[in-house]
Amino acid sequence: MKELDQRIRAKIPGEDTEIEIRRTLCDICTPQMHCGLDVYVKDGIVLKVEGSPEHPVNRGFLCTKGAANRRYLYRKDRILTPLRRVGPRGTGNFEPISWDEAIRTVCSRLNSAKEQFGADSVAFFSGYGKWYRPMYRRFAHVFGSRNYGTESSCCFTSGLMAWQVATGMHVNADMAHSGLFLGWGTNGYYSRYRLPDAIEQQRKRGMKVIIVDPRITPASLRLADLHLRPRPGTDGALALSIAYVLIHSGWVDHEYIRRYVHGYGAYCSYVDRFSPEIGEKLTGVPAARIREAARMIHESGPMSICESSAPIGHHRNGLQNYRAIMSLLAITGNYDRAGGQLPASHTYMELSCGFETGEDEFMNGRFPGGRKAAVGGDRFPLWYELRREMQSNDLANRILDQGNDRIRAVFALGMNLRMFAGDGRMIRALKELDFFVDVDLFLTDTAKYADIVLPACTSLERGEFKCYPGGYAWYTKPVVSPLGQAKSDADILTLMAREMNLDDDLLKQGYRECIRHIIRDLPVTVEELEASPLPVALPDLSPYRPGTMLERGLPTLSGKFELDSLLISRHPEWGLDSLPTYTAPLSPDPAAWPMILCAGARIPNALHSRLHDQPWERSLRPRPQAEISLEDARALGVEAGDCLEISTPFGSIRLEAAPTQTVRQGEVYVFHGYREADVNRILDPDNLDPYSGFPAFRSAYCRIRRCEAYEN
Repeated sequence: MKELDQRIRAKIPGEDTEIEIRRTLCDICTPQMHCGLDVYVKDGIVLKVEGSPEHPVNRGFLCTKGAANRRYLYRKDRILTPLRRVGPRGTGNFEPISWDEAIRTVCSRLNSAKEQFGADSVAFFSGYGKWYRPMYRRFAHVFGSRNYGTESSCCFTSGLMAWQVATGMHVNADMAHSGLFLGWGTNGYYSRYRLPDAIEQQRKRGMKVIIVDPRITPASLRLADLHLRPRPGTDGALALSIAYVLIHSGWVDHEYIRRYVHGYGAYCSYVDRFSPEIGEKLTGVPAARIREAARMIHESGPMSICESSAPIGHHRNGLQNYRAIMSLLAITGNYDRAGGQLPASHTYMELSCGFETGEDEFMNGRFPGGRKAAVGGDRFPLWYELRREMQSNDLANRILDQGNDRIRAVFALGMNLRMFAGDGRMIRALKELDFFVDVDLFLTDTAKYADIVLPACTSLERGEFKCYPGGYAWYTKPVVSPLGQAKSDADILTLMAREMNLDDDLLKQGYRECIRHIIRDLPVTVEELEASPLPVALPDLSPYRPGTMLERGLPTLSGKFELDSLLISRHPEWGLDSLPTYTAPLSPDPAAWPMILCAGARIPNALHSRLHDQPWERSLRPRPQAEISLEDARALGVEAGDCLEISTPFGSIRLEAAPTQTVRQGEVYVFHGYREADVNRILDPDNLDPYSGFPAFRSAYCRIRRCEAYEN
């Protein structure tokens, strides 16, 4: 073989091989990462992807999901043309149509619903994609609908709301100056991949680490000086018991509390119910370890916290769990202090990056007037007060509702019906819609219910604006042309804005001009960001000075950190507790349903259902699995690979048994999103947190048995 052929087969870039490296980002997982990619391209075809060594976030690292980008791009089931349904909903029978016809049809039907039933009869939904959300939210508002919502109705937002209740804003952990790091529900080895490295670096200088997680995880084994294992859903009780020890030991900052904390007296009175012994009964964590955690918090210096965006909030008491955990910062004087938790802005694109843009004004400045609430706003008033968007877990109810406020049409970007607990209700709802549009990469089970399906792009086929912590900004470029007739989500919104002639020049001019407007006050232009092969460190950024917001006054009603929320107490009609109270997750019948079912326990090779249909990634875990304790496996006569049936009052699924010593007796952990064993399908769709509307994914109750066949 000639040397040149060998170099081409080895995918070595150069003028002779005509292989070049083009840089972009991976958006398969959380936007807190969106790692940099080196994409090897020849003749317009992606040959391979690697992590960008010079990228400030991943620095060359790439996880299993990121390495899947080429296979994700070239999956054989990509949608390559607009489609129109020609058979019954759910059957997947479609015919190709042109973009012109598709856009005309979509806009005509949405406008028709608006004219007949009002703009709020149309709901706009966003799945896991986030980069286009400011533009999409503005689009919905300019159309006239309050009913814009996202998958964040069950991810991340509960914790953000808890911070808003307590402090009025989001936060960043100042780990670089922490004496103690409290990782609550955090396992960066499966999700926030750069977090373990950051923790390791700080441990070298002496920082202590407490990990709170019911399971034994790589984080608890490799990073923790102390590992606390509460029963699922009892996080709030554990935090209150730690607070009990801190208060009764005199390990609180009284001067800080006097100046900067509201509601300490009422909080102390409530905490008195949670001695370590009571905490042990509620959580399963030994009283001695609760005391040890409090002692470490007191002795180790400034404390920062990383609270998980899912496991803490996926309970009926989820938002209150968050508030109880955050309260530890207030009573120890670690909020807005060096080494603690620092105030930070947060929007979809900024992600606490160290500077502010005009994004909030851009996406919320056209919110429709009037007092009418969006979907779920009456049922979850705190959600609507803080978020001003629909709580999507109530969407199916509003579609099936026969009243005047019924949702008639849904336009969705990447909707996944498997995100909803008890998804049978959402399927019934999709069948009842007058009109349904889904934009996606693949003909998903959700898309099969659509009247029109529009083909979207991956992050390799489009450009986008991106911010990173540390003051970085970037505008990526496509590394290859879109496959077939696929278009970016933002370009689709632009086509619709023009066809509808919406009263918004920015939307009609397109995504690039929207970004130009959003970053108009930054010391950098869209062109400069786009010209750079890597994220740009913005010049002349002044680092935040800890204590600034405390002295200025927090954006809460009291101007202080609120242990006792004035916002909630001023609305008794909401029926919510103003203190971070604890409510136990109880089984409806412990004899019939004795085991705790935790749906959504993370695995390293998948994000939700995004990679379940990719053969190589699926080969890493061919069957859906149920992780159970060795004790429960012995009692059932179950070995690894046997079939296990999980039943709840809402149905049954069958999975492969995976006995493990990392799980405690009486608990079952199942990853989600599998077509053949969808754990969310057997959960109660009405078991929702009254504060946030989040489903109780992590504290359902079930029974299990060994079975012979896998058919569900």
